Amino acid sequence: MTYSLTWDLESIFPGGSQSPELQTRLTQLTEEIAELTNLIQQLDLTSPDASAQLTVVLTKMTNVSNGLNQCSTFVEALTSQNVNDHQAKLLGGQLALLYPQFQGATVPLALKYAACPDEQWQQLLADPRLAAIAFRLNEERRDGQDSLPEAQENIINQLALDGQSAWSEHYDTIVSSIEIPFTKEDGTRVNLSAGQAFNKMMGDPDPAVRADLFAKWETAWSKPTELFADTLNHLDGFRLTDYKLHGITDFMKQPLQDNRMSKTTLAAMWQTISANKQPFVDYLNRKAALMGKEKLDWQDQDAPVIVGDFKERTFTFDEAAAFIIQHFGEFSPKMAAFAKSAFEKCWIEAEDRPGKRPGGYCAGLPETKESRIFMTYGNAIGEVATLAHELGHAFHSSVMWDLPSMNQDYAMNVAETASTFAELIVADANLQGATTPEEKINLLDIKMQNAIAMFMNIHARFLFEQDFYTARQKGLVASSEITEKMLTAQKEAYCDCLGSWHPHFWSAKLHFFIDDVPFYNFPYTFGYLFSLGIYAKAQATGTGFEDQYIALLRDTAAMTTEELAQKHLDVDLTQPDFWQAGIDVLKKDIDEFMTLTEAFLPA
Repeated sequence: MTYSLTWDLESIFPGGSQSPELQTRLTQLTEEIAELTNLIQQLDLTSPDASAQLTVVLTKMTNVSNGLNQCSTFVEALTSQNVNDHQAKLLGGQLALLYPQFQGATVPLALKYAACPDEQWQQLLADPRLAAIAFRLNEERRDGQDSLPEAQENIINQLALDGQSAWSEHYDTIVSSIEIPFTKEDGTRVNLSAGQAFNKMMGDPDPAVRADLFAKWETAWSKPTELFADTLNHLDGFRLTDYKLHGITDFMKQPLQDNRMSKTTLAAMWQTISANKQPFVDYLNRKAALMGKEKLDWQDQDAPVIVGDFKERTFTFDEAAAFIIQHFGEFSPKMAAFAKSAFEKCWIEAEDRPGKRPGGYCAGLPETKESRIFMTYGNAIGEVATLAHELGHAFHSSVMWDLPSMNQDYAMNVAETASTFAELIVADANLQGATTPEEKINLLDIKMQNAIAMFMNIHARFLFEQDFYTARQKGLVASSEITEKMLTAQKEAYCDCLGSWHPHFWSAKLHFFIDDVPFYNFPYTFGYLFSLGIYAKAQATGTGFEDQYIALLRDTAAMTTEELAQKHLDVDLTQPDFWQAGIDVLKKDIDEFMTLTEAFLPA
């Protein structure tokens, strides 16, 4: 089978950024939002037929929400595949105007929830039509109790268009101009996009190529540093002002609430990681020694470890697809069938070409009950894991499409569960197939790269954002100070074990500039360790765990994270034991890596 390297967007809205069908749907959504507004205004939660009224309102709200998400995913796909599609950017602006209208319609609903007497509220939740979404309705009621009066909330939502959202879009505009000069082996000079340069800089086997690209990469991201600083200051400044207006002084309240987890759980996770960093430092130092260095440089973290005469295995896109489908099937036939269908239906944009935005993601299309995956595939074995990761996200969504819409709204931390789980399947499959010590060293290194990203790189991002937000509460933060904060965070998170750093990482990382998700970092580490626990249980249970796994995924938006772990894994996330167990699994991999590499150390 030969699979397409480009995705199918025509089946969503034909015609790309000129699609008449998209314009029709946007017009319909404007009308549907108006209808929803009227329904909510007429809603009386104290009336005898309150349950029936609310059911009608929620049905209409689901239709609007699904339509907005369908259009948003499509427009994001257009701008991702071609950062120079200016018409798509205009469509993004057009779509952005609808969100405040939708929020303006739903704010009164949350306020009505908050005003509903407790006894009446409990009667509503007891209705069979609403009982299944009681957890989510209680969340909406809590948000209503924390809300400002309706007029003020609507003003904030309107101002966000040219405030928080605009600054996030401004970042994308700056990034679209980033190009990295590179000279190919034949002497041809080309300009690489940010995505192309990043893949080559972090994965090329030639250390000279990596070092050259990293120097140019740092320069490229440092040149517009004042623009990036303005953007970050005003984006997060808007968010902090919003918090202040709502009486929120703890900037971690919203990220934790968004992820349905407690501060105690987050602290337990980071404290356990921090207490166990030495083996990971030892691994990085050993990797440096194998490369003939005293310390590893920043750009070497994801570089392959090649010892002896071993040549790292590469996978064409078709080979990657076959490998993923095969090994998904050994755990879950349903996962394998889903992945095969995603490849066959061209849901994946993987082509390596100029003009694409950097990074990768998976986004859902709730009206057609599909997903689309974006990445730039380059045949490296690590990119097979990335592909599996995004397919894991898509599988998670697929097992929830039949649930009430509100119960599909899982948080980011558990969103990383299925994706990381899928990565672990592929990583272990590669390891089990290794036939020589040289190959096993290479594969263990690839597996450990993920752990380093979760425990050190993402820890640095978390530390940086905490420091930046604390400073931003007092006023604007100078670009030089922002850069210094990034450097300090990296040194702390990596225990100062690298030979060089990436001080302008803060400007190069999209995650810091996302407007709708604060602290786009710690949920990744949570999902990684949570997945390790699930994976360990899956290995102990065998193929019979498939149904248990899907049951867990289906519950991810219907309870707190702590409740989810207790129900499906019988563990307490507020205690260090669970986190330590996952880290101990990784330490065994490090021990094996250290033992196998002894024979290959330079004399």
